[in-house]
Amino acid sequence: MLKKFLFSAVPVNLDRGVAIVRIMVGALLAYHGQEVFNTPLMAEYMTWDTFAGPNARLLVYVGKSTELMAGLLLLFGLFTRLGALMTIVALSYITFFVGNGRFWYEDQHPFMFVLFGLLFLFTGPGAWSIDGVIFKERKSGRLL
Repeated sequence: MLKKFLFSAVPVNLDRGVAIVRIMVGALLAYHGQEVFNTPLMAEYMTWDTFAGPNARLLVYVGKSTELMAGLLLLFGLFTRLGALMTIVALSYITFFVGNGRFWYEDQHPFMFVLFGLLFLFTGPGAWSIDGVIFKERKSGRLL
């Protein structure tokens, strides 16, 4: 039994597994995004060289707000692919413009969120999602 489980290409509870990962990633993104309500911390972010200039406030608040919204969308499985795209864009910006773009070493944390965003873009929300209730589409495996 264990041998079949470990050495098989057949998914095991794929919808639930994707849902568990989606919920956890959404919670982590929302946790990071809630910093938008921490005025002193946001002011500190605005002093970073990356955000220097007249648009510092806009960049920092849009970035953190995007993290919060994407996290909530993923957490609840509401418009999951939109949340995934928001995650990909925001965390790619953090990885390659705020960070050094060294996703294999220094900037792994934000880049992992980019990879999770890609996962949810391709797989959808999995089980336990508002999308599943709203859209009730058949799972044919192909949308286009």
